[in-house]
Amino acid sequence: MQLTPTFHSLLLQFRSVFTVPTFATFLTLATGWCLSCRRRYVTELIESAGAVHNGHHSRYHRFFSDAAWLIDDLYELLARDAVRTFSPEGVIQLGVDDTLCHRRGLTIFGTGMHHDPLISSRKQPHVSWGHNWVILSLLVPNPPWAPTKVWALPVGMRLYRNRQGLTKGKAQETKTKTKGKGKAKAKRGKKNAADPNHRTRPELAVELIHQFAARFPDREVVVSGDSAYGGKSVLQHLPENVGLISRVASNAALYEPAPPPQPNRKGAPRKKGNRLPSMADWAADETKPYTMLTFDQYGLHATLRIKTMRALYYKAGKNRLLTIVLVRDTEGGRPDQMFYCTRLDWDAAAILSHYAARWS
Repeated sequence: MQLTPTFHSLLLQFRSVFTVPTFATFLTLATGWCLSCRRRYVTELIESAGAVHNGHHSRYHRFFSDAAWLIDDLYELLARDAVRTFSPEGVIQLGVDDTLCHRRGLTIFGTGMHHDPLISSRKQPHVSWGHNWVILSLLVPNPPWAPTKVWALPVGMRLYRNRQGLTKGKAQETKTKTKGKGKAKAKRGKKNAADPNHRTRPELAVELIHQFAARFPDREVVVSGDSAYGGKSVLQHLPENVGLISRVASNAALYEPAPPPQPNRKGAPRKKGNRLPSMADWAADETKPYTMLTFDQYGLHATLRIKTMRALYYKAGKNRLLTIVLVRDTEGGRPDQMFYCTRLDWDAAAILSHYAARWS
């Protein structure tokens, strides 16, 4: 079986990433991936593509382990083509999150126990064995083929590995003599040292964001992510042309901007102003009324009551001024939530719309 001519011509755009023999293997595997209706193991891809007798099967396995190509080069061409097609002008909207890919074998490289959101609940978290991928996606709101939906096209990914020691194996036991008894006593050795090359999910996300921003230095980019990607490890390391939308913890400490330095005051100038009320106090403050917002996008159909202000989320963003949005659901019974945005020119509707699109 073969791919349609239009999809085959799309794959031809990636010829520069591979050598001639490797590109032929890539076409075969891509064909098998699209045509397979079962689990997409490499042997299944060979059979679905009709290439059972086209060379030894090990050639297709070596494509992922030893072939001369880089996945970052592949994603660069994919990102440029996707932005040119779906976001040729204006702000480029991105979403970042991690996803679990289940695996069974205990000897597969990079696997580990990770949080499984599909079988977890708020009260009972669960973990599963597999790969955990941090993925940066281009958000395509209201495409022509689905006017009420949002499509997320991956434009970069990194494999997250659990924190491990530099060496594996059991700790050696040393024998020491106890004082006065002369008996040997087993003493466990020290724990393995932490791997200095280990990177967290937010650090991997920052790497992907910098890589994407370098490809489009003349474009404005806004990334949305949940609270795991909204802390200081991301917010304090954003490129100049990248903004961020994320959640604010309900117990977060927000501050007013730092007052201007006084000429006769001794000591270093203040880095932040007075502390602002907590989320609960802000929500209950009747002197600052709510604004009604009817939201009907991307699966969220509700009438929201919102408040906005500008403040410092000092623990995460130091002295970076942010737009803070407090949201109260009047229909669905969702708990109060706060969001922040580094773009000071965006209103609450734009911020919530962009954040809701990340669910795709």
